[in-house]
Amino acid sequence: MKVKTLAINGLIAALYFALAMLIKPLAYGPIQYRLPEIFNHLVVFNKKYAIGIALGVLIANLFSPLGIYELFFGLPQTIIALATTIFCGRFVKNKMTLMIINMLVFTFTMFMIAWEIHIFYKAPFWESWLFCAVGELVVMGIGIPVMLFLNKRLHFGKAF
Repeated sequence: MKVKTLAINGLIAALYFALAMLIKPLAYGPIQYRLPEIFNHLVVFNKKYAIGIALGVLIANLFSPLGIYELFFGLPQTIIALATTIFCGRFVKNKMTLMIINMLVFTFTMFMIAWEIHIFYKAPFWESWLFCAVGELVVMGIGIPVMLFLNKRLHFGKAF
């Protein structure tokens, strides 16, 4: 891996972690609005960002009230959703369309987080999935115009 790729992914992981800690009460628990999830849209511009996103999720989840257990639910959910979006990117070239697909994939796969909440907080599964999915949909929906705006200035696709 190139030093530049490593540095960019390290920066993304650090930003993900810092933003998660900044809004910690909203980022964890039965109802979640994890703002750093907008970084998930970076894979639409370049699949190499998946490393930094996954690393950021891993580090942030270590500071979750559920600690190490988050690694068995949150990290796999992120990896599966990122991989699905990267795969879809082979066929869908329009960035806006792919970001919508990304948002829907992440929203759907929140059932994994709902399962974790069901197990550890004894919350009803379907309600947990609904609350998690709505939180993810809102955050990633807001993230689409934000990331498109930032891309015009930062050119995410050309970073590597």
